[in-house]
This record gives sequence, C-alpha cells and structure tokens, in this order.
Amino acid sequence: MKLHDLIPNPGSKKNRKRVGRGISAGQGKTAGRGTKGEGSRSGQGGHLYRQGGNLPFYRRLPFMRGEGFSPLNTVEYNEINLDQLSGFKANEEVTPEALDAIRLLRDPRNPIVLLGRGELSIALKVRVHRVSAGAKSKIEAAGGSIELIA
Repeated sequence: MKLHDLIPNPGSKKNRKRVGRGISAGQGKTAGRGTKGEGSRSGQGGHLYRQGGNLPFYRRLPFMRGEGFSPLNTVEYNEINLDQLSGFKANEEVTPEALDAIRLLRDPRNPIVLLGRGELSIALKVRVHRVSAGAKSKIEAAGGSIELIA
C-alpha cells in the first residue's frame, strides 16, 4: 500500500449542497425551505425561551436555580483513608509518588488528603498535602510522623 492508494471509506465524505444557485440546480429560489414562515428565515428557530406557548426549555429542566454558585477555584483532592495504607511496611515513607506507584490516586496532579477511616498499627512517615484531625491522631498514636507538603 502506498500513499496514493489511500482513499476515504465510501460514503464518509459528502459534497456540500449548494442551495439557492438557480432553478436548474434543483435547490434554487427558496432553497428547500418552503415559502414564508419562521423556517424560511435566516436564524430560524429563535431563542430557547421563545416556544410559542409551550413551557420554555430552560423552565422544563429539573435542576434548582438561584442556590448560589460554584466557585471557580475549588480544589479537588485525592482522598486516601488509613485502611488503604496497609500495603506499606513499617517506617516506610508515604509520598505522592509512592501512592501513585500503587495506583491509589485518581488524578496524580491533584493534591492528597489523608482521612481517618480504618486503623493503623505500624509507624509510617507520611508526606501529603492535608491530613484530617482523626487521621493525624491515629498516625501519631502508632508512632508515625506527618509532614505537610505546601
């Protein structure tokens, strides 16, 4: 097979229909739009809130409005619980790289928060972005240490 042998699949490429180019072309004069009425005008369809007596589209939607707004600068964390750290050995460092290596992070670009579900029996050196109060007390009770990454 050579470059000049490559062709698109049959039917995948269609020529554009050139409408309004004279009566002999088959789509002249009204260009397939019929005569008069909203559909024959350019910009047909109007706005989403103009539906000729129907309940407008935006009022048919089920979600709530006027309940504040979502701030643009919200931080999404990778949430890790203590019971997920059972794969680490005693005195091992728990870093973002180590957590990513054992595939515990949903998105490695996001910061990590350590939460307190579960128990911890071994001492670990934890380096994460945020730690809940419950997780902090359990790690320190097991003899581990916590370092927060900025």
